[in-house]
Amino acid sequence: MSDEVWKRDEIESPCIKICVIHPEARLCTGCLRSIDEIAAWSKMTQAERRAVMAELPGRKSQLIRRRGGRAGRRDR
Repeated sequence: MSDEVWKRDEIESPCIKICVIHPEARLCTGCLRSIDEIAAWSKMTQAERRAVMAELPGRKSQLIRRRGGRAGRRDR
C-alpha cells in the first residue's frame, strides 16, 4: 500500500516513525509529542494541530541526555 493513499489536505503528522517515549519528559523522542497528543491527533482540529506543531521546536530541550555506563555512574 502506498503512502499516497493517506495524503489529505490537512496538517500532516510530525511522526518520523521513531516512536520511543522519553522516561522523564514523557515525550516521544521522534516527534516530540506527548502520548495524549499522539492519541488525539486524528480527532484534533486544524487549529489544535497547528498549536501543537508550534510548540514542538521548544520541547527538544526537555529531552535530557542521560549518560550510561561507567561515566553515568561516576557522576552520581
